Amino acid sequence: MTILTLVRHGETDWNARGRVQGSTDIPLNDTGRAQAREVAATLAADLAGRDVVVVSSDLSRAAETADVIAEALGTVVTRRLPGLRERSYGDAEGMDAPTFYDTYGPWHAAQVPGAEEWPVVRERALAAIAEVVTEAPEGVDVIAVAHGALIREVIMHATAGEFPRVGERLPNCSATVFRLEGEEWEMLVYAGVAS
Repeated sequence: MTILTLVRHGETDWNARGRVQGSTDIPLNDTGRAQAREVAATLAADLAGRDVVVVSSDLSRAAETADVIAEALGTVVTRRLPGLRERSYGDAEGMDAPTFYDTYGPWHAAQVPGAEEWPVVRERALAAIAEVVTEAPEGVDVIAVAHGALIREVIMHATAGEFPRVGERLPNCSATVFRLEGEEWEMLVYAGVAS
């Protein structure tokens, strides 16, 4: 049995401006760094005395968030995994939300040229998580810092599509906690959801 905490990275300037980041490597801004310190302090208090492994996406916004968390937990980030990278949004990367909606329609149903297909995002996310969980020693908790759309796909897998609901958004530096036992997933804590 493994406890897995998925943390969305802190805010970037593109988040603040409502621009689609996808796999574009945008760094944290000062607000994002403060959010990372806040979630790190919460996780350090919640996991005091527990052994943890911290991993992240290889994009800088997730990597920096993970570094802050690992330092607060007295450890280091052990892996930067491309499998935890945000979905590539193809032609939509860099667009603001109103332009995206006018061009492609509702977010959950949009067909964007060059975008990574949702099943591919889910498959690579689950493969990366399985790899980390398999490598972690028995009884060690796993913290993985990743991205909103990827974490949504994992939540949908774990809850058979019950969560998140259409229109719900995972806030920056929100944490969702799961219990994994073999192939069985149980969501223990659902990240705070903003609309």
